[in-house]
Amino acid sequence: MCGRYAASRGPEDLAGVFEIEKWEPQETNLEPDYNVAPTKEVYAVLDRPLKDAGDPRPVRQLRKLKWGLVPSWSKTPEGAARMINARAETVHEKPSFRRAFATRRCVLPADGYYEWVTGKQERDLEVEGRKKRPRKQPYFVTPADGSVFAMAGLYEFWRDRTLPDDHPGAWWVTCSVITTEAETAPLAVAPAEGPHALAEIHPRMPLMLTPDRWDAWLDPARTDPDELRALLAPPPEGLMRAYPVTTAVSNVRNDGPELLKELEGPEEGTLF
Repeated sequence: MCGRYAASRGPEDLAGVFEIEKWEPQETNLEPDYNVAPTKEVYAVLDRPLKDAGDPRPVRQLRKLKWGLVPSWSKTPEGAARMINARAETVHEKPSFRRAFATRRCVLPADGYYEWVTGKQERDLEVEGRKKRPRKQPYFVTPADGSVFAMAGLYEFWRDRTLPDDHPGAWWVTCSVITTEAETAPLAVAPAEGPHALAEIHPRMPLMLTPDRWDAWLDPARTDPDELRALLAPPPEGLMRAYPVTTAVSNVRNDGPELLKELEGPEEGTLF
């Protein structure tokens, strides 16, 4: 799954990486966020005609969306926090995602994502039946070469019918991260002590799109389900590294680059 990630790159950096044609500084003013959690506003790259431009040509834009997809047919946005992920295996057929999958796809740029594993000692206690809340060690997963982690995503529009048309909150634009099975192959760089494959951390992972797939994925003219599903193939193995980080990231109120600092090993009490 993907329940938390880091995104520190600004519009200028992302514009160069993704060849963005349109972005408004006043609309894309997010501060670097090292602990992005569901329902927060996030950057998204998408191809879409400009509003009121009179030109049907899709334009690559950097937009600010809310993480947690609200289907257009929803009566309320209350379920957004549960719609942060869409499974690659079923995204084409699930009612909440299939319309967006057909024509409203995006890329969600990140530095990497966090995932938690339960320490061996805590797992042993659970097996023994002792009542102890497991303490989980967080790991940060990021491209080994330092490049942007481009997560496949979907976006959707939702109209709040309780507000007038000219109200700034009348329209919600929300998004979801597509996930896939975690790699079982060895990490490009693995911690000295702990997991040596992504699947040893968690069975799911965000689907990373390599640059050769960005144009096809973002193209709204591509609507054939089989063609689109082919783009959901996992990326080449061995591109990622993972390392333990402070358990402070487990609190959504904590933020800052110190959350990405690599620890020499799992924190005490969270041995893998």
